[in-house]
Amino acid sequence: MVDLHHIFAMQKKALFFLLALCALGWGFTTYQPVFAGIAIGAFFGTYNFWLLLRRMEKFDRSMSEGTKAPSLGSALRFGSGVAAVAIAISLPKYFHLISTVIGLMLPYIFLVILQILRGIKNH
Repeated sequence: MVDLHHIFAMQKKALFFLLALCALGWGFTTYQPVFAGIAIGAFFGTYNFWLLLRRMEKFDRSMSEGTKAPSLGSALRFGSGVAAVAIAISLPKYFHLISTVIGLMLPYIFLVILQILRGIKNH
């Protein structure tokens, strides 16, 4: 689990960097809804990744103790994604829907890129 905590720490750093870029893009371009959508999507995506990390810790702990394994909480993460999209749909003047969905997927894209870089480094 230490490796997952390291990955999540890197995810948080990437999120803060991305939010800073989104703030700059929102402030200095005419694409304000796009940058706001990416920001809110990335925020909810990182929240989903954090929820997954917590559930995986509980799952690992229950497996090591030999007790019944809990679910990984897909419904809560799905609901969080729906909430982000609902915000973008209800406020289209402020949030772009497609960029919100892209922002939701960014933590997982970062995870894939990190694994590819780790594989190249170890190979």
